[in-house]
Amino acid sequence: MKASQVHRTVWGAGFLAMAVLSTSALAQATFSKDEARKLIEPFYSMLNQPATKDLKALSEQVLAPEWKSYVNEVAFKGRDGFVAQVGGFGKIVPDLKWDIKDVLVDGNRIVVRSEASGTPVAAFLGVPPSGKSFKIMTIDIHTIINGKAVLAHHVEDWAMALRQLAAQ
Repeated sequence: MKASQVHRTVWGAGFLAMAVLSTSALAQATFSKDEARKLIEPFYSMLNQPATKDLKALSEQVLAPEWKSYVNEVAFKGRDGFVAQVGGFGKIVPDLKWDIKDVLVDGNRIVVRSEASGTPVAAFLGVPPSGKSFKIMTIDIHTIINGKAVLAHHVEDWAMALRQLAAQ
């Protein structure tokens, strides 16, 4: 191999390594707690009284087009499916509120502990409306790349909501 070929090969390998490191560093960006809260608040804004919002526009502010919301290790909704689901919740629970209680940051992941509450005006999770409200804890882990969420893994305590709504 000629010296010029070695130089190009070394330079090419170095450029590739820098590109990989840059992408890796971007994916590993760390946010302050305040920055993380500002980044993710539009997501929770979508969940507060969603029937009164332009959910598509809000989702485009905070969620990448390829965003996926996982409820377990394999089942997920994309951005459009999620917007449709939230819109449906907004019709059934017009006063739906998602209150952020705590935000934690781990690299490019934002963990949010929140409380969801509301009073269904139509059958909700199989329970007819009774004027009763629910209040449940939720945990979300959002992965952020280039300032937008690309993944969400979440848990909501809907069993508790059912118990509260069905209680005598």
